[in-house]
Amino acid sequence: MEFVEKDYAPSEDDLICLFRVEPNSENSFERACDHIAKESSVGTWTHLGTLNERAKRIKARAYKLNDPYVEVAYPSELFELSNIPQVMSSIAGNIFGMKAIDNLRLVDVKFPKKMIEEYAGPRYGIEGVRKTMEVPERPLVGTIVKPKLGLDAKSHAKVAEESWIGGCDVVKDDENLTSQPFNIYEDRLAATLESRDIAEEETGEKKVYMCNTTAGSSEMMERAELIKEMGGRYMMIDVLTTGFSAVQEMRENGPDLIMHAHRAMHGALTRNKKHGITMLALAKLYRLMGVDQLHVGTAVGKMEGGKEEVRMIAENVEKMKIKSRDETKELGQEWHHIKPVFAVSSGGLHPGHVDPLMEFMGNDVIIQSGGGVHGHPDGSKAGARAMRQVVDAKMKGIDPWDYAEDHIELKKALDLWGTS
Repeated sequence: MEFVEKDYAPSEDDLICLFRVEPNSENSFERACDHIAKESSVGTWTHLGTLNERAKRIKARAYKLNDPYVEVAYPSELFELSNIPQVMSSIAGNIFGMKAIDNLRLVDVKFPKKMIEEYAGPRYGIEGVRKTMEVPERPLVGTIVKPKLGLDAKSHAKVAEESWIGGCDVVKDDENLTSQPFNIYEDRLAATLESRDIAEEETGEKKVYMCNTTAGSSEMMERAELIKEMGGRYMMIDVLTTGFSAVQEMRENGPDLIMHAHRAMHGALTRNKKHGITMLALAKLYRLMGVDQLHVGTAVGKMEGGKEEVRMIAENVEKMKIKSRDETKELGQEWHHIKPVFAVSSGGLHPGHVDPLMEFMGNDVIIQSGGGVHGHPDGSKAGARAMRQVVDAKMKGIDPWDYAEDHIELKKALDLWGTS
């Protein structure tokens, strides 16, 4: 087992991965770890006569084995450090298809400073978003236009306008609305930005529209450029379905827009606790690549994911330094110049969820509610008011039910959905 070195001390330039490993019945845990380090770096299934001294020096080492977890150190020379697709082809590539392993999960990744220096990170981050929105302290309140598909551009813009006037800061497309025949991208963008301007005039507040640019890379770039030309401040991208290279391209060569990252499809990789890639590992990759906002889960809505998991992911995208923690299986990270990413909670939220959500997420969170706004008995405007009211109640330290006594929109929402 040439790739297991239990006495190896990682270099400061090593990239470290934490894997959860379940070998098949024919392999021990230690031998499975050897296979992982071998296949993800310089080795293969048999002895190589071509293995030169450089290859031996830069091989990966499985050095910290604690069944079922192993830490593997990868010397930086194995990677094109500025190329996330290449990095992922190594640490999350062929190893997931090896017969020697029944289940494999990439739990966490720790990037060396040498790699972090290759990336600009978020253009805006939390501070830049708050400055743009002129909201220095409270959570941002957002909604997703519902139904997610079926409205034409004019109807879509009207729903957005009512939501903004009701109190939402943010209106966004859902993950699968791009440019369908009934709602063409260019028409929707123009109509909704016009509604934004009306809402800003009426409320005196900054409002933003996150238009979903998701498409092939060249089309996505054209859509983002159009947002900029028409006075938009944000773009939205489905970061998993478009791929790592598309995210890098948009950050490095796209227009000066705040980038909102939707994580559609993440569950295919993250939900199986024995196999795949954790949302923690993905979130750190997207922070490195430079998204400004990222969905991290809710723990209280319709989507899978517990409170501790959501908090952990949010901390790793929002803090500048994370310590390693064995109990939560975190490797830690020093982010150096990389700005914090604004955590987004979305998925089945309604006003009754906001108090506990803010309790464990704090104020640096964008709270997005689709059905919890548009399902209000009195319509979207009232639903938006209820969401803003419950955030205001929490900021003032007032119980939502008490605040609802003088705020009819919130009362009707709590009567309908309750609290959790």
